[in-house]
Amino acid sequence: MDLFSREPVAQPLAARLRAASLDEYVGQEHLLARGKPLREALEQGALHSMVFWGPPGVGKTTLARLLAKVSDAHFETVSAVLAGVKEIRQAVEIAKQQAAQYGRRTILFVDEVHRFNKSQQDAFLPYVEDGTLIFIGATTENPSFELNNALLSRARVYVLKSLDEAALRRLVTRALTESKGLGDLHLSLPDESFQILMAAADGDGRRLLNLLENASDLAEEGGEISVELLQDLLGDSRRRFDKGGEAFYDQISALHKSVRGSNPDASLYWFARMIDGGCDPLYIARRVVRMASEEVGNADPRALSLCLSAWDVQERLGSPEGELAVAQAIVYLACAPKSNAVYSAFNAAMRDVRENGSAEVPLHLRNAPTRLMKELGYGNEYRYAHDEPDAYAAGEDYFPEAVEPRHYYDPVPRGLESKIRDKLEHLARLDQQSPRQRRKT
Repeated sequence: MDLFSREPVAQPLAARLRAASLDEYVGQEHLLARGKPLREALEQGALHSMVFWGPPGVGKTTLARLLAKVSDAHFETVSAVLAGVKEIRQAVEIAKQQAAQYGRRTILFVDEVHRFNKSQQDAFLPYVEDGTLIFIGATTENPSFELNNALLSRARVYVLKSLDEAALRRLVTRALTESKGLGDLHLSLPDESFQILMAAADGDGRRLLNLLENASDLAEEGGEISVELLQDLLGDSRRRFDKGGEAFYDQISALHKSVRGSNPDASLYWFARMIDGGCDPLYIARRVVRMASEEVGNADPRALSLCLSAWDVQERLGSPEGELAVAQAIVYLACAPKSNAVYSAFNAAMRDVRENGSAEVPLHLRNAPTRLMKELGYGNEYRYAHDEPDAYAAGEDYFPEAVEPRHYYDPVPRGLESKIRDKLEHLARLDQQSPRQRRKT
C-alpha cells in the first residue's frame, strides 16, 4: 500500500460543470448566438486578441478555454493577482515552442488583467503585435480606465453580461440531472427555492452553483431543497456591490440620473440597491447633498438644508434609522423643480479664471483699512448699495478692469428661480438706464 498516495481532491460543482462546447455554454447570446460576429469568427478559426469585460461568474474563463478548443490552439493562463513579467516571458517562450514544434497558435489568457500595472501590460505588446500569441484578458473593471491604450488598440473588447433567469435555469437543470453534477442525489428544487437561489446569485453562475452545492450537502438524498433550508443557508446575503469598482459607480450614476430625471421611484430603487449591497449610507448622504446643489440649486434652496439635515440624522442615528431620512431627502430632490443654473455658472466662472489669469481687483472694490491705502485710492468711488434706490447701485461694475463683464448665471423659469430670474432682468434694465454705468477702456 502506498502510504503517500491520496485521493484526488473533489472539484467544486462549478468546475465539474464547466462547458465543454459552445452549445453547452450558457448566456452571452448577444456574442455567441449563431450568426453573431464572435461565433462566426470562432467557427472560421479567425481568432484575434480580445478582452472580456463583465461581472464575476458569467463565463469569461470558460469562454477563453472554449476558444482554444474550437480553434485547436494551445492554452496558457496566468493570473494577474499572482503573476508578473517573469511569468509573461515564460508563457511567451512556451508559445514560441508550440509554434516551432507543432505549428500551433497559443492563446494566453490573463485573468484579472486590470491588476497588472501599465509596465506589465506593456510587456504583452511586442508578442501580440508579431503574432507570437493571441491575447485574451478578463476583467471586471472598465477597460477604458484600467488598460493601456496601446493594449486596447490591439484587442477587441467584448462585454459579457450577468446571466439572466433562462441561463441560470439551464445551469441548475444540468447540475441536478447530470451525473458529473448532483444527478446521483436525485434532488428536487421547487420554483420558489430556485427564485431564492437566483436572487442570491445575482447573475453570477459560479455563485449559483456554489450555493446549490452547499444546499445539496444539507439536503437528504432524494429529497427537496426547501425554502427553509435555503433561508438557513443564505442568512443575510449581499448583492453584488464592489465599492470602488464598476458596479459601485454604475449604481451611483443611476441614482443621480434618476433624481435628475424627477423619478422618485427609480431613485428609491437605486438607493435601496446600494444599501442592500453594503454601501456606506454616509457616502450616499454626502452625494445627495451634492445633488441638491447640482440638480435643484436655487429652484428650491430648501433642498440643500433638507439634505444636510438628512446627513446629520444618518450620522446621529446610524443604520437603519438614519436611512429613512436620507430616503426622504432623495424623494424630495426627485420631486423638486430642477435647475443646474448655479452648477453651470460656477463651472463657467472657473474656466474663465483658469484661462484669464489673475486680473487685479479694481481700486473702488478694495478695502482701505490704513491711511496709506486711502491715499492710494483704495475704495474711492465705491457706491454703498444700501444708500442707493432699491438698495441697488445701478450701472456699477464689479469685474476687474481688464475683464469684460461676464454673464454666467441664467436662472431657469422653474421654482424660486423664476422669481430670481424676474429680479435679475429688472436689475439689468436699471443698469441699461443708469447714466453711471462704467465703460471699459
